[in-house]
Amino acid sequence: MSARARLALALLWLALLGVAGWAIGRHLELSGDLRKFMPAAQTPAQKLLMDELGEGPGSRLLLIGLTGADAPSLAAQSNAMRAQLAENPAFALVANGADAGLDAIPERLRPYRYLLSPTLDAQRFDRAYLQQELEARVQDLGSPAAALIEPLVGADPTLETLKIAEALQPAQAPQRLHGVWFDRAGQRALLVAQTRAAGFDPTGQQAAVDAIRNAFEKSRAEAKSQLLLTGPGAFSVEIGGRTQSEAQWIGTIDTIGLVLLLWIAYRSWKTPLLGVLPLASAGLAGLGAVALLFDGVHGITVAFGFTLIGVVQDYPIHLFSHQRPGLSPRANARALWPTLATGVASTCIAYVTFLFSGVDGLKQLAVFTIAGLATAALTTRFLLPALIDPAPRDFADSRLLARLWASVARLPRPRWSLAVLAGAALLALAFAPGPFWQNDLAKLTPVPADALARDAQLRTALGAPDVRYVIAVRGADAEAALQASERLRPALDRLAAAKTIAGYDLAARYLPSAAVQTARQRALPEPAALRETLDAAVAASPFRSDAFESFLSDVETARHAAPLTPRDLAGTPLATSVDGLLLRGGDHATALVSLSGLSDPAAVAAAARAHGAQLLDLKDASETLVTAYRGRVLAALAAAAVLLVATVWIALRTPRRVLRVLLPMALTTLLILAVLRACGVELTLFHLVSLILAAGLGLDYALFFDHAGDDYADQLRTLHALIVCSLMTLLVFALLAWSSIPVLRAIGSTVALGVAFNFALALLVSRQPAKGA
Repeated sequence: MSARARLALALLWLALLGVAGWAIGRHLELSGDLRKFMPAAQTPAQKLLMDELGEGPGSRLLLIGLTGADAPSLAAQSNAMRAQLAENPAFALVANGADAGLDAIPERLRPYRYLLSPTLDAQRFDRAYLQQELEARVQDLGSPAAALIEPLVGADPTLETLKIAEALQPAQAPQRLHGVWFDRAGQRALLVAQTRAAGFDPTGQQAAVDAIRNAFEKSRAEAKSQLLLTGPGAFSVEIGGRTQSEAQWIGTIDTIGLVLLLWIAYRSWKTPLLGVLPLASAGLAGLGAVALLFDGVHGITVAFGFTLIGVVQDYPIHLFSHQRPGLSPRANARALWPTLATGVASTCIAYVTFLFSGVDGLKQLAVFTIAGLATAALTTRFLLPALIDPAPRDFADSRLLARLWASVARLPRPRWSLAVLAGAALLALAFAPGPFWQNDLAKLTPVPADALARDAQLRTALGAPDVRYVIAVRGADAEAALQASERLRPALDRLAAAKTIAGYDLAARYLPSAAVQTARQRALPEPAALRETLDAAVAASPFRSDAFESFLSDVETARHAAPLTPRDLAGTPLATSVDGLLLRGGDHATALVSLSGLSDPAAVAAAARAHGAQLLDLKDASETLVTAYRGRVLAALAAAAVLLVATVWIALRTPRRVLRVLLPMALTTLLILAVLRACGVELTLFHLVSLILAAGLGLDYALFFDHAGDDYADQLRTLHALIVCSLMTLLVFALLAWSSIPVLRAIGSTVALGVAFNFALALLVSRQPAKGA
């Protein structure tokens, strides 16, 4: 085939990849739900963490601080930002301490204010009370707040609407200066924003963070004012931004390095381009398979999957390095195929076990990787040979490789030294400092310590709920859960009085149970009695006798209204507060009590148990979930090891050859763990999954050294291929090991160590003495 025909076929392949990418992109739905990468929850705390916390009050709060200017300027900017953000659909609630006004509850629910407000729990609408309230309204109408009060007086002389509006503010609101919240020092204006997007939705949180930053810039009157933004959503956006930034520079260096390495190794500009085709095919096949079999593709699956299938870049390199004059590319591919297929099958088997892990994210990762590896192998076997030069330089003629191979041949073949090395590795594992496993997810976050400190400061100043502890009260339905949480309030008040907690918040604060609403209805007077009492109170005030007809009408409506339910609050600010604290399932409901300033978990837990509730430690729940997840991964690895040995045995059939191939990989796994632990690294799930990739690379190196047999020329070609493969992989993962992102650093360090150890051990153990050297 002519060079022009080969180029045309390469362009056709590239065009088909473009069409496939366009088609897959149209149907690809990315997901950011981190719960897909966790196992099924077992305990109540785990279920809350997995199924409900992403919608809970703590995870959707963004805490905002404005500083750097004088208090009046910061207050003005706070109000301007609140006005802008309140109109943004990304936010369910934005508060800065300013009065909520008439929009606290919509017009259709105004008569229900007497059922929602706690006034009637301790007060009757008698003459003395109404007269007292009317006198207060006279004073209000002569104050600066007259513009707010006047529209309410006729229908709501006791201002229940504003009482409900105040209930929408945080339970432990900070001090007010110039009408808005400030910290105790009066140097930071404070706002709190609750996003509509779940805490685990990175796209929604990014939109919310961007809106806050835009509102800050638009409302910025003084250049010296500064924005402080914290909260789970802000941290997730920061992590995503840093990850993307590092991925860009790492990807740029990798691309340049890989192109230069391939050009130096093969002295051809075509080789890097041709080598990309199987890799691109693998990525698209993986995406297509996951999109076909799952409802949505998780972002971690895409990012981690492309990293894992990076091993497929080795497949075309073997073809390039073994090609020589006098051998057709198709015959070359056919000769390499048994070894290549064994490596691919073994690696795929390792990921097949993830299909039975019970974790949706791992299943996606398995499908992505298996489809990608198989596609890369098949395209290398059947498509790539038609594109490569049939008569390139024969690397068996390289003097440099010959001298290097001669140096290796003079090294003694390790025997007992391997046992000593394994023993030293076991000792390092046994006496390494610190815990073996890392269960604390917080330590995997790349958020700087100063950012976490700012979050703690703003959370304390705003009285925001603790994201670790929450009290859960379960009931058969929403009404039962609300009643159970109401019975807990006296105990919570005692804890607050004893400063065991700084404050608490619960759904019944915004939506009382039907039982409480009914009791308040019974406290409302009959129409005739209320009119008589009101007339007497009005007679002693400057108001006209007919000024409060709307009030009488609303009270009568409230007397006969059915109690409000969560469904009736849809679309109102009240619904925002209730939905985050009242979680309804198919056969039960759970009322949450968010806590702030908790200082004695044991005392709170005891008080909760005494009233049929439970204090949930979500940090402990996350750690037990990690432990369960790790158990599943370890079980998958054990099964994969058994299947991998079986696959290699079936392919090689000779015990000595099987041992030569598997020993470097097994010893490398032990050495990786020993080095990491000796350096004080506590192992995470990402180290475990990366070990599979490292094992696949080691198996590939050992198989090809074994494939070369005692043919000296083929040994040199194999050495060239594996040097190029290992240097390419080492470049990629060594850069990841330098990342500031803990997850990327774990992957990079594990695989980089695996590449170095696997290559060295495979070279020493798996090679055979050469004939004709």
